Amino acid sequence: MPVFFWWYLAAVNLAALFACLADKRAAVKGRWRISERALLTLCALGGGPGFYLGMHWFHHKTRHRKFTWGVPALCLLWLAGMAAWLWLGRT
Repeated sequence: MPVFFWWYLAAVNLAALFACLADKRAAVKGRWRISERALLTLCALGGGPGFYLGMHWFHHKTRHRKFTWGVPALCLLWLAGMAAWLWLGRT
């Protein structure tokens, strides 16, 4: 896999982690929140592992099925896609 791909994954996972933290802080302070659609979009773009860590480190969105099931499902889809890409690339 190209080096750019790994840098992309690192950046999107850090963005997802910090988005989770920012949304948690906003929730505690009663301020404007990041939409669930935006958070899930970050996960769909490859930031699922970062957001999943944030969910558990910051105790955020852990009671919402959309996140407790959706984020791991998106992570598995990404892993399956990466495995397929590697496997198909070697044949």
